[in-house]
Amino acid sequence: MLVGYSSSSEEDGEPGSEATTRNSRRSVEEDEDEGNQDLPAKKKARTEELDPKTRLPLPGCFLSMFPDEDDEALTEDSSLHGGRIRSFKHERGNWATYVYLPYPPEEEFEELLEELLSALGSRGLNLTKQEEFHLSLSQTVVLRHHWIQPFTQSLQAGLSNCRRFACSAATLKVYSNAERTRTFLGMEVSTGHAQLLDLVRVVDKTMTEFRLDTFYKEPSFHVSLAWCVGDQMEKMKEILQELQSLVDDRDEGPFLLRLSCAEVRCRTGNKTFRFPLKL
Repeated sequence: MLVGYSSSSEEDGEPGSEATTRNSRRSVEEDEDEGNQDLPAKKKARTEELDPKTRLPLPGCFLSMFPDEDDEALTEDSSLHGGRIRSFKHERGNWATYVYLPYPPEEEFEELLEELLSALGSRGLNLTKQEEFHLSLSQTVVLRHHWIQPFTQSLQAGLSNCRRFACSAATLKVYSNAERTRTFLGMEVSTGHAQLLDLVRVVDKTMTEFRLDTFYKEPSFHVSLAWCVGDQMEKMKEILQELQSLVDDRDEGPFLLRLSCAEVRCRTGNKTFRFPLKL
């Protein structure tokens, strides 16, 4: 807020100048009142009350700050998210947040995934390929918007001493979320488990600082490949051995998913933060 202070010359004006100004103002106001007495009463009312139809519309950017309840309902409509159901209710200012290691898919991986999806489809299990592939280092938690900066700064400080490493995965495994509303086909890590636990300890420390849920006590580190709605664990386990043969019996030998753990990422809402690990 800018406040206009009087200059020294105004404060040091001639004695009586302030009284003169007040008198002149009073005379002007009295003249205006006398002039208004000659105006019809209806004309006065017309200047005081505006027809609602003549009001200017509010700018769109202002209206977007206060969306209708219908807009809120749309964010909870599972049909708009492939049938997925939120683990927690969407609220303004709450950002879904998780920490992970990214996996950029190779061509051989993409070919294998198509074969796995085809085999599942032939058994009546239609899975959706993951939009992106990663290895989780945290659960999905809710972060308030004003926590984002201190949260990511804490992660950066903790991860600054962690070194790069490599891990691999080759064994298929079936997973589900805590609510059993979705089932996943994943590939479980076979090497690099100890280094992954070191990263989780760092991430858990930050989670504890902000009183958020830490990772699972005995995690099964994996890369999720595809998912479907509902609890389909038993059906998928029945054909898991058949699916595993697609991984193992390849012309060039068993497929091995190699993950170069050089950078940890944190996704919060639509923002992604990157934390390179030491060489």
